Amino acid sequence: MTVELKVEGMDCQHCVRAVTGAIQEKDAAAKVEVDLATGLVRAETSLPPAVVAEAIEAEGYKVR
Repeated sequence: MTVELKVEGMDCQHCVRAVTGAIQEKDAAAKVEVDLATGLVRAETSLPPAVVAEAIEAEGYKVR
């Protein structure tokens, strides 16, 4: 399943690594794409959207 979320507060490669790592910690097979310009996080994952959002928010970012 593809999960797409708008995320606020990402502005550098550290943010990309943090968000990617947070999702992959819950689903090691997840494929994550982060577009800093638009704030879009797209994940191919077996996780439900709420779990993906929770993982991102645990890193200190706001999911809209």
